[in-house]
Amino acid sequence: MDDLPNHPQPEGKARSPGSGVPPVDRVILHVDMDAFFASVEVLDDPTLAGRPVIVGGAGSRGVVAACTYEARMFGVHSAMPSSVARRLCPQAVFVHGRYHRYVEESAKLHAIFETVTPLVEGISIDEAFLDVTGSVRLLGNGPGIAADIRRRVHNDLHLTCSVGVASNKLLAKLASKAAKPVADRLGVHRGPGIVVVEVARELEFLHPLPIEALWGVGPVSARRLNGLGVRTVGDLASLPTATLQRHLGKAQGSHLAGLCRGEDARQVVPDQRAKSIGHEETFPSDLWDPDVIRGHLTRIVDAAASHLRGSELGARTITVKIKFGDFTMVTRSHSMVTPVDSAPSIGVIAAALFDSVDLSKGIRLLGVSLSGFGATGSNEQLSLDLGGAEGVVLHAGGDSHGPHDEVDDRMFRAGEEAERLQQSWGGITAAVDSIRARYGHASVGSASLVGADGIRVRDRGESQWGPAVEPKGDPHQHRNLPT
Repeated sequence: MDDLPNHPQPEGKARSPGSGVPPVDRVILHVDMDAFFASVEVLDDPTLAGRPVIVGGAGSRGVVAACTYEARMFGVHSAMPSSVARRLCPQAVFVHGRYHRYVEESAKLHAIFETVTPLVEGISIDEAFLDVTGSVRLLGNGPGIAADIRRRVHNDLHLTCSVGVASNKLLAKLASKAAKPVADRLGVHRGPGIVVVEVARELEFLHPLPIEALWGVGPVSARRLNGLGVRTVGDLASLPTATLQRHLGKAQGSHLAGLCRGEDARQVVPDQRAKSIGHEETFPSDLWDPDVIRGHLTRIVDAAASHLRGSELGARTITVKIKFGDFTMVTRSHSMVTPVDSAPSIGVIAAALFDSVDLSKGIRLLGVSLSGFGATGSNEQLSLDLGGAEGVVLHAGGDSHGPHDEVDDRMFRAGEEAERLQQSWGGITAAVDSIRARYGHASVGSASLVGADGIRVRDRGESQWGPAVEPKGDPHQHRNLPT
């Protein structure tokens, strides 16, 4: 790692409450790992170093989750269809993602963060905001802390990250993006690694950026603003707030009027819990056979329930998501009075929701999500009276079913069965979790998970970027690394 200059500490705008209290300088860092998934794959297999590596679904329905900068030289980027990425970079090495490895490295990364400050807000598995305002007296100024984090990530994890330092979250995130490496047809260009936005130069940094750099400016908003002759954040700042409100709506207009002046009062909020937990899978070809699809549903439910229990949560609402071969989609949900966390109890609800769907168009994608979190426990008395339960069926066409129709009756019966299973499976579920924790996820499971090659459980993050394909031709063109 190169030695980084000791930039002057940026001064924040936040003030402590109360009269006579001097301003409190806010120092916010945004740390973003460089090509994280792909870098972990290269870390585990050094023969991939310097090659265009693409992590994601290698099949025709796959998408790119991440790629090395050597792949970005050819125009490949995340969320791109894998078929397009393969055309742009035929020599790319496709690696099916191993989410559990990324979680392991992310945990090590957060352990580094937590030695710097308790105020760590994880935005995703590979990026976080850190409020180091209270750490500067002990650890030095913001740029110095950022440099120390980069060195530790490099020395301890053998990975690289980019860091933005500023007085608020908006500017820190934009600064970390400016600190990253850049790849084009001429090669990979090393970024500065750390970019500091000093308060006195905030607008100088912000105003030349394109309007799409601001949170809340999507394609629709950008087109409207382009119609007003607005291309940069500086152009946006020149417009009266009333003009923005008239063209974008009062809320969004006011929001962007503040952002284009570099104003962002949001705090770094640690320990944010997810609002839902779920898994979904895209299939290599459309599925019609209900028995085959139910087998996949069982695996997805088992994975979601396991993740739910690992978070020490129960869920009241179970949602099944189905995307058909023609790309239309339906979601169907049911809410319980009492949270559940066992795979059988969640599965009976998911199966009932699935059975209400017409499969005549073939299924391209199947998913299950759990929400409405609450605590579960063996000492909790579960009510069998579902009169207060909210049975909800959502359809893509907007159809809804009344409380007394056949669908609602089916869900009522499923709800009763789910509560019975939750009570009877408490001790069994705990034993299964204990065995899996010691011997691995595939060590034990229900009979419905057993196939010709043994127990087939679905690991967290598996197939979320589309299906894999069997390797053909050059063994280096597609690689599933061992787990």
